[in-house]
Amino acid sequence: MNFRAVRAIYLFEMARTWRTVLQSIVSPVISTSLYFVVFGAAIGSRITSIEGVSYGTFIVPGLVMLSVLTQSISNASFGIYFPKFTGTIYELLSAPVSYVEVVLGYVGAAATKSILLGLIILATAGLFVPLHILHPWWMLTFLVLTAVTFSLFGFIIGIWADGFEKLQAIPLLVVTPLTFLGGSFYSVSMLPSGWRTVTLLNPVVYLISGFRWSFYEISDVSVVWSLAVTFMFLVLCMFAVWWIFKTGYKLKN
Repeated sequence: MNFRAVRAIYLFEMARTWRTVLQSIVSPVISTSLYFVVFGAAIGSRITSIEGVSYGTFIVPGLVMLSVLTQSISNASFGIYFPKFTGTIYELLSAPVSYVEVVLGYVGAAATKSILLGLIILATAGLFVPLHILHPWWMLTFLVLTAVTFSLFGFIIGIWADGFEKLQAIPLLVVTPLTFLGGSFYSVSMLPSGWRTVTLLNPVVYLISGFRWSFYEISDVSVVWSLAVTFMFLVLCMFAVWWIFKTGYKLKN
C-alpha cells in the first residue's frame, strides 16, 4: 500500500475544501438553517409531535442525512471528474498508484468532508431545537457508513459523467427527490397503506430510519434492515468501482 500517494490525494482534496469554505461549508449550513426556520414555523406549528418527539426535533436526523447524502456525492463526483476535465487523470493513471489507493484518497476525502459537515449541521440544529442522542456510537456508525457509501456512488458518477450537466443530473433528479420522499420531514407511518408500501421501496428510507433511531429509538423500519440495506449498497458501489478500473471504463479512452 502506497500511503504517500493516498495521503497526497487526500490532502489535495481536503485543501480544496478550505479554498471554497463558502461553497463547501457555509452554504449547506445556511440552507439547513432555512429548513428549520421554514418547516419549523410552517409545519411545526400544525404538527405538535411525532411519536412523542416534537416536529422540529424529529426532522433533525433527516436534514443531517439530506446534507450528508448530497455533499458526499457532490464532493466525490467533482473530485474525480475535474482531473478528467483538465486531462490530469492520465498522469494519475500512469503513476505507480493502484486503483485502491486512488479510491481511498478521493473517497476518503469526500467522506471526511461530508462527516464534518454533518457534525457542523448537527451542532447548528442544537441552536434551534433541543437534541437528545440516545445512541451516539450508532449515530456515528450510520453517519460514517452513509458518507463512505455515497462518496463511492459519487465517485462512480464522476467517472461516468462526460459533462457538467451529467455530473449534476443524478444528484438533482434522482438522489434529492428520493431523500425528500424518504421520510426526512415525516414518518412513513403517517402515509396511507398503499403509499407506505411504495415508500418502503426507496432505499433512502432505511438510511434515514436507522439514523433517526440512533437519536430517539423510533424508526419506520428495523435497524437491522437499515444496516443491511446500507451495507448492500456499499458492496454494490465497491463492485462497480472495481469493474470500472478493471475495464478502464471512461478512464483509458
